[in-house]
This record gives sequence, C-alpha cells and structure tokens, in this order.
Amino acid sequence: MNPSLELDDIQSGVLRPRPSPYVATYIVLRIDERGAGRELMNKLANVVTSAASPTSPLSDTWVSVALTYQGLKALGVPQASLDTFSWEFQQGMAARANELGDVGPSGPEQWEEPFGTPDVHVVIVAVSPTEQRLEEVLARARQTYQQMKGIKAIWRQNCHALPEEKEPFGFRDGISHPAIEGSGIAGSNPKEEPLKAGEFVLGYADELGGLQKTEPELLGRNGTYVVFRKLHQRVADFRRYLRSNSTSLDEEELLAAKMMGRWRSGAPLALCPFHDDPEIGADPRRNNDFLFQADDAAGLKTPGSSHIRRTNPRDASIAGVARIHRMIRRGTAYGPLLPEGVLDDDGADRGLMFAFVGAHIGRQFEFVQSQWINDGVFFGAGAERDPITGSPGGPGSLTVPRKPVRRRCQGIPQFVLTRGGEYCFMPGLRALRWLAGQQT
Repeated sequence: MNPSLELDDIQSGVLRPRPSPYVATYIVLRIDERGAGRELMNKLANVVTSAASPTSPLSDTWVSVALTYQGLKALGVPQASLDTFSWEFQQGMAARANELGDVGPSGPEQWEEPFGTPDVHVVIVAVSPTEQRLEEVLARARQTYQQMKGIKAIWRQNCHALPEEKEPFGFRDGISHPAIEGSGIAGSNPKEEPLKAGEFVLGYADELGGLQKTEPELLGRNGTYVVFRKLHQRVADFRRYLRSNSTSLDEEELLAAKMMGRWRSGAPLALCPFHDDPEIGADPRRNNDFLFQADDAAGLKTPGSSHIRRTNPRDASIAGVARIHRMIRRGTAYGPLLPEGVLDDDGADRGLMFAFVGAHIGRQFEFVQSQWINDGVFFGAGAERDPITGSPGGPGSLTVPRKPVRRRCQGIPQFVLTRGGEYCFMPGLRALRWLAGQQT
C-alpha cells in the first residue's frame, strides 16, 4: 500500500502548478547574521503555503522558499547534517558546469552576479494571478527583510505570463507534469502511471526502492531539491534559422514543430502530425494525452531528437529506464516579447526562469541535461543535441525522419544561454521551523 504524502508539511510550490495566468518574482537573499537568518526562517514558515491547503495565507499569492548549501551553512546547520545532503547539492551548480554543458557563453564566468558565488543563500519565489496583489505582498516582504539587520536582498527577477501562456519562442508552456503517488494531484498525461513519491519528496520510497534521509530526519523529510536556472532565449536567431531553412511560412511552422515536438499552440505532433490544431493545444485533457512508442517508434511524427521527446521519452525505446529520470518542470517567462516578424535582435533580455523539482539532482536534472539534451547516444543519434536547448560543441543538427528520405537540418546555433542558477533545497514547513529554532 502506498503511504499518503504529508501534504500539510510540504511546500505548495513542490507539487501544485502555478496559477494561470500568473505574475511572479524571484528574490535572492544573503544571510550576514545567523540570528537574523533564523528569524527569517520563522517568518517565512508563517507565509509559505502547504500543499494540503487550496488557500494561501497571503490570499491569492503563493510563496515558496529554498536554501542553497551555503545558506544552510549560514544558518549554522551542523556539518554532520550538511554531509547527509546530496553531493551535487553540496558542490553547487557552478562547480558542475562542465557536466551540464554550461561552458563558453553559458559558463559561470558569464553569469549574472551573484549566481555561482557563496553569497546566494535563500531564494524566495512569489507567484500570483495579478501584479497588483503580488506587489502588495512583496511590499510587506521587503519591509520585513529590510528592517532585519543581517539580511540583504541581492538579486531579483520579475516574470509574467506571455499571451496565450506561451514562452518567448512562441510555444505554449506549462503543459506537462507527472502524477505523484499519494499527492491526490492528477498528472497531465492519463497514460502515465503515477510515480513513487520518493522521486520528488525526501522521506518516501522512490522508483528503485530507495529512501533518502538526512540527519536529523526532520530536516530533510517532506523537502525536495529545486534547480533554479535563468535561461536567456535568442529569439531572433531562432526565427532566422527557421526562415533560412524553409521555403514558406507553413514550412517554417512545421520545422519549428519538428524541433520542439509540438506546434506553437501546444498541440503535439503525436496527435497532429500534419497540421496544427489549436483546439487540442488549448485542451488540457488532450494536449498531453499520448505516448511515443506504440504508433511512432521511428519518429515519423515526433522526431526522436525533438525537445519534448528528449526531455521526456515516455514509452519510447531508449537506453535506460525513463521513469527514474522524471522531474517536475516549472517555467516562468521574463522580458518583453520580440515583436512578431522581427528577425533582428533588439538587445532585450528575455527568456525563462526555470525550476526543476526532484529528489535526485544527479539522476534527474543532471542526467537529462547531460545525456538526453546534450547527447543523442541514448536513442541512437550519436552526438546530435537538443535543437532547442542543447549546449555548444559546434553547430548542431537535427534528423527529421520522413519517407522516402529523411531530412537533415545542419548548422543549428545555440538558441538558449544560461545566465545563472543554483542548486537549492526546499524544506518542509516543520524543517523551516527547525531551522529557525536551532541552538548555537
């Protein structure tokens, strides 16, 4: 029998998708005084919403809090306890840059300050359906930490829903999320069996029968790891590539769909292989209701190298077991849209703030990033990379299976650059209070 999750102790941001539409902000804090940091944890524990409650203490605005390894150290967590967290978390994202493909223009030396430095301690995420309500809550929050000596806000990123819930390249976003045993929250694909809770939350059995714990157990239980990434999108480069490799607007849209695995409306190629169907794209009951292997093993509908098939192969025949690499992905857009039809970069910063939620940084986020996104060996495509988010190593390519002759797209530039990121731990609510009440 599967144990029910202790939803009243799990932060809502772990399991519940963001509202639609949304505005959001990410705030990074540095803890300069241990006592102030502990007081902050106590205050945050009173505003963070649990996954058990449909109502936020802040009305319709939801707040989540996560800490880096350096943040836990700044709070005075004993080294013996710190050593029980995953080693990837202890190292931090910047130290893992080569494994992630964060090199060259995406390397830590190019990141926005303070990412990749020991100064990033706490990441607060606030999400609301309206900008007015979000700003009201943030005004109170700023007043709180600005009055606390020993806490300093050192970075902020505002995000907002783009028209029709699309991301800067123009594709509908936020479609796919898995079902988790014991959560009571349905996944978006009715054909996918719910995953073991331990794949996403510490203290429960995972797909391999493993059980992750910390010392003390309270510190880790009902928490999870969150990988935050600021990803800049080269929208003009993407549009120019489509234009230069197509003979018509229809062919441009088909090539974009083959690269992503979906039409811009969100309609998947698996269900709409020949033309877009915006009704399916906008229908959450249908836009993720498909598998790959049963009727598209060769990738004639959805290429094996397309973005969505790489990041979630579903039932496709690949090297390894796809289920142990699943994670929750949350994206929020930032920056202005590049006006329709513009092919030249306007110099604006635009892209996605991404949060990847899972209990295993190594075999979830890092594996998918290094083996599925930045390589193609797992499905027989050699060094071919993800055409949308793949990292550098020379110009990329995309194989589009078709009859009688496959299409080979060459010279694909890097469309997405990493501007910063951190490995964080999102504690349970009881753990937040434990962090607040530690004795020096």
